[in-house]
Amino acid sequence: MKPYFIFSLLSFVLFSCKKDSAIESKIANINVSVNIERFDQLFDKSTPADLPQLKANYPFMFSETYKDSFWVAKMQDTLQKQISSQVALKIEDFSEIKSEITLLFQHLKYYFPEFKVPRVITHISQVDYRNKTIVTDSLTFIAIDTYLGSDHEFYKGISKYIRDGFNKEQIVVDLATGYAENYIFQTSKRTLLDEMIYYGKQLYFKDKVIPFKTDAEKIGYSPEQLDWAMANEFEIWQYFIDRALLYSTDSSLPSRFINPAPFSKFQLEQIDNESPGRIGQYIGWQIVKSYMKTNAVSFQDMLLKSSEEIFTNSNFKPRK
Repeated sequence: MKPYFIFSLLSFVLFSCKKDSAIESKIANINVSVNIERFDQLFDKSTPADLPQLKANYPFMFSETYKDSFWVAKMQDTLQKQISSQVALKIEDFSEIKSEITLLFQHLKYYFPEFKVPRVITHISQVDYRNKTIVTDSLTFIAIDTYLGSDHEFYKGISKYIRDGFNKEQIVVDLATGYAENYIFQTSKRTLLDEMIYYGKQLYFKDKVIPFKTDAEKIGYSPEQLDWAMANEFEIWQYFIDRALLYSTDSSLPSRFINPAPFSKFQLEQIDNESPGRIGQYIGWQIVKSYMKTNAVSFQDMLLKSSEEIFTNSNFKPRK
């Protein structure tokens, strides 16, 4: 490697590090006030006599479909009490989670000045893991009983690849996913490439708003799974190219390479057994990263770009 090239590369890396450090210093000084409202604890400690006041303070937590007798019964329900006691045991200290949520909101405020800090409310969902977090403009909900630890007895019968994300360290990652969905614009997801770029945008969004999390945590992989994806990046890409999958509209492709699954489905026994699921998301992430490195485009503008624009101008080359 020629000396001038090494010097140029080092200069670029040092400049990027200094720039990132300066941005993080600015973000650290952004004043946001985060209050975690532990509705789960309030509901657990309430008596039937407290119900009217609880409904007045949290009307959005009580569906009008159900009469008061339903909520009174729920207050006294054995399973509800059992879940509440496990939440108190497993997530007694919420301070670290609150600190991470505060950091997330500071980053969102920096990149999206119009962002307003919402009310953050924890609740018990009877392990509704399809709605672990819900994000709106003014309210953010955390189903706290879906973060008790991947091996918790409440999660028996749930596939391992799903419950691997049932740890409290993933709360801020799941919140970042929710916000990414609100800020990303993509007209359609017809092809495998469309799907890959959409989730690539999501993961790049996490790079920006939760840089304190590891890449493995951002994508929901174990360190070993991330290592496998990185080590096999070239072969994965070659597989997609050789089979002309990028522009395919085959409806089976998302379930093979994008959607949550125990492994990706290359239909090659040895690779399938070794691969993590959602490998198409990982490749999309690398394409978006490459696009941002080679184009003078702001983070916010990138979120609005088409998948074709991003891919065509990404100059993506998988690592060998």
